[in-house]
Amino acid sequence: MQTVLHSQNPERSLTRVFRRVAANGMADMPFGNPALVVEAVGFRRTENGRWLGVLITPWAVNLLLLPAARARAPWPETVAGGTQLWRFPSGAYEFIAAAGEELGVYHFCSLFSPPHQFASQEAARQTASAVLSGLFIPAAEHADGKSRRAFLGLA
Repeated sequence: MQTVLHSQNPERSLTRVFRRVAANGMADMPFGNPALVVEAVGFRRTENGRWLGVLITPWAVNLLLLPAARARAPWPETVAGGTQLWRFPSGAYEFIAAAGEELGVYHFCSLFSPPHQFASQEAARQTASAVLSGLFIPAAEHADGKSRRAFLGLA
């Protein structure tokens, strides 16, 4: 898998690539949510300089992590379909490695698949923003007995 170091926010690239996927490969799939469209939400650099955000599609809502130019640590070598544990203040989460011709390698963590619980794009967007905020709340601040997935609204 080729590693592409993204020097700029990847939201536009992700949206373009996955809109093409939606139009060409996923348009007639019965498990998609017709209320949703492809949208990259809230991408920002992590403490280590990588790009983190949420990708909303009609077939899934995923947390994405992409390698960035000038990151503070090298991107880990992982085979497609392999897993990588990424740590955030709220805890550690397992991501799956994937790659695309234009995007290169990236890691994703499934949040909702399929995302039938969303009645609108705005509801998916609000959930994406809440998940991104929740990742950066230290685990001790939400130690009320809920699992990390439940805390992020995923249980």
